[in-house]
Amino acid sequence: MSGTDILHKYCLCRLKRHVWRFEGNRQGGVSLKNSILQLFPLEYRGLWHQAAGRQESIQEIRLRAGRQVILHMDGREFFLTGEGEIVKDGCLAYRMDGGTLDRIFQHICNYSPYAFEEELKQGFLTVEGGHRVGVAGQAVLEPDGSVRTLKNITFLNIRVAHQVKGAADGVLPRLYRGGRLKNTLIISPPGCGKTTLLRDIIRQVSDGNAFARGMTVGVVDERSELGGSFMGKPQNDMGMRTDVLDGCPKAVGMLMLLRSMAPEVLAIDELGSLGELDALRRAASCGCRILATAHGESLEEVQCRFGGSYFRDGCFGSSHFGMDGRPDMERGLGECFGLYLVLGREGGRCVVRQVLEGGEAFV
Repeated sequence: MSGTDILHKYCLCRLKRHVWRFEGNRQGGVSLKNSILQLFPLEYRGLWHQAAGRQESIQEIRLRAGRQVILHMDGREFFLTGEGEIVKDGCLAYRMDGGTLDRIFQHICNYSPYAFEEELKQGFLTVEGGHRVGVAGQAVLEPDGSVRTLKNITFLNIRVAHQVKGAADGVLPRLYRGGRLKNTLIISPPGCGKTTLLRDIIRQVSDGNAFARGMTVGVVDERSELGGSFMGKPQNDMGMRTDVLDGCPKAVGMLMLLRSMAPEVLAIDELGSLGELDALRRAASCGCRILATAHGESLEEVQCRFGGSYFRDGCFGSSHFGMDGRPDMERGLGECFGLYLVLGREGGRCVVRQVLEGGEAFV
């Protein structure tokens, strides 16, 4: 009997033994709404029941054909056994065969992967609940060398969506001066919660808070990570006055929203190009307030990445360097932002390490 047949038999036995029942949107005592259980075909859900019960702790689920199933939980690595247990020892891990992984992928695509070609060529799908599934396998290329789609999918990275309401409570007082929202850039290395923080800032700015009235917010969500949109509808609570443009390149989308939705605040995740920075500058010049994130360990690192490129392109003169020859922080990013929140990890927890404003740093 093949490994696939054994897994089928095991899962079906567990389904019968636990007498899984559908009660509205519940299965076996676990709510299916936004649950990772809905990502798996019915016959495999028994294997993932314990993981679903600990969903709030899971950041990623890594599935690789012929390899161990790995879960990233609370910043640490764990493994899933063939009994559905979560363990630290990789020697006990269940190895997922290619056939099982393909059935999971087909289920995620509603058994019609061709309908998702546009998403697949970007390397990920966003599913109901806001979960994002990264995919890898064999690329199918166009004659010009661009990616048309992916086939023979043998690697899946399920990034579990989390909305932490109240995540911005601690920084919200710093974002306002006299009831006016400051143009803010959140800087963080990967995995330190910058998207989670930005999402909650957007929600609270949109709904209104103790420091200011609610404002109309336009969000360009190129990779569906902020709103977690499914079929154009955000799965996360983005606030009552928020409009989301999903799946659109940021530099193009910001200008579209400025023309069509007249936002008071414009928000993007992962500022990454000079074109995007230029679009932010144009929005700020129109009186729009700005909220954004960027990858980096420090403001200096991010400023050098953007400011240095501007200097090389000759857009700014030598007057944009300080006396020590380093980029002037008041130019480049400084033309868009007045407040910088630098995140990091301390003792396994994500924290705001530094708040910088007007050249001064506050811990």
